[in-house]
Amino acid sequence: MDRIACVILGGGKGERLYPLTKDRAKPAVPFGCRYRLVDIPISNSIHAGIKEIFIVTQFNSDSLHNHISSTYQFDTFTRGFVRIMAAKQSFKSETGWFLGTADAVRKNLASFLVSNPEYFMILSGDQLYRMNLQKFFREHVESGAEVSIAATPVNRETAGALGILKLDDKGFIDTFTEKPGDEKDISEYKMPEKYIVDSKKSERKEYLASMGIYIFNTKTLLKSLDSDFSDFGKELIPDALSKYKVKGYVYGGYWEDIGTIRSFYEANLNLASISPHFNLYDEMKPIYGRRTDLPPSKVNACTFRNALAGEGSIITDAFISNSLIGIRTIIDSGASLENVYCMGADFYETDEQRKVNRSQGIPNIGIGAGSIIGNAIVDKNVRIGRNCRIGIDNIERKDGTYDNYHIRDGLIIINKNACLKDGTSI
Repeated sequence: MDRIACVILGGGKGERLYPLTKDRAKPAVPFGCRYRLVDIPISNSIHAGIKEIFIVTQFNSDSLHNHISSTYQFDTFTRGFVRIMAAKQSFKSETGWFLGTADAVRKNLASFLVSNPEYFMILSGDQLYRMNLQKFFREHVESGAEVSIAATPVNRETAGALGILKLDDKGFIDTFTEKPGDEKDISEYKMPEKYIVDSKKSERKEYLASMGIYIFNTKTLLKSLDSDFSDFGKELIPDALSKYKVKGYVYGGYWEDIGTIRSFYEANLNLASISPHFNLYDEMKPIYGRRTDLPPSKVNACTFRNALAGEGSIITDAFISNSLIGIRTIIDSGASLENVYCMGADFYETDEQRKVNRSQGIPNIGIGAGSIIGNAIVDKNVRIGRNCRIGIDNIERKDGTYDNYHIRDGLIIINKNACLKDGTSI
């Protein structure tokens, strides 16, 4: 097999996912009860036989380092690895801070080239999809392209925030525009009618959007990075169109940019629906995650409706609807969660610790008895006391920062390690 190096871009501040990125890198944000966002592109790469994987990051990388080092350990016969490439200083550069996605790759080229890869696959660290990356790679090689860009059909409403491309008859890219907004006329970028499959006019996906997933021949990448370009989408890709053979690869499966609080929340809750867009139950192509060695979850006289629960949870006489319950979550009697992603906990408290907590008026980690929570994200290690009321009314909430929580995109996010005492109302 040809030598492919995979680079996963996860170096940004993750401002759109704040406060979930307040103390962790964006790729390390918990997802789907027991995973991290970075597990998605890593799993796709492994299933494609690509096992030389670099993750580029520069903000709050401790939790990401811990997750990668304890999760991805290949055997000595595969020569595979998953390696964190954090921003750093060197004698050649006074500052190692990445100025953009392309700059992040440029500053780590020396490390990437050690294994002498023939091709580079560039992936994003905050997207949800199951793509056959091996098929994508084969089409790149067979077409004779020097660069390939994976693209997915989108409607006009979605197109404004993405990079939009237009293909010629052979599938090569004619033109490209980055984030054209809602006002710009991009009708010239519409796909031919025969490729549009949606029947309802409001749902018609007439445009092809870049997924931020690229394949470069190594020589082409080196030439492209011999420049002052800092960003792939805004600078390097448009420039490449005028110099190289750039192929478009149309991916028609489910794809979601989960870089915002609202999209992250909705993508997670959808996992618990009857027919989720993203299938966690593909036995042949599982999503890999950290081994926890936790016991099965214990459910005592509960009502579960469209809900998922991670390992090691103890849930007693509770009502759980359209919600995700992360690992080690303790939910006491009479609690109710609807439209909630509860991320769980990193550890169990002992009986003695719980006794001391209560004597000091501090709730135990988890959801206290009689508490009702709706339309919220509860981050890790949160203590919610008894009889709390969170997000259960229909008032319009203004985005902002508060003592133990934030409101973003109209959603309540309870901060990591927050403590909400008995009777708290939000």
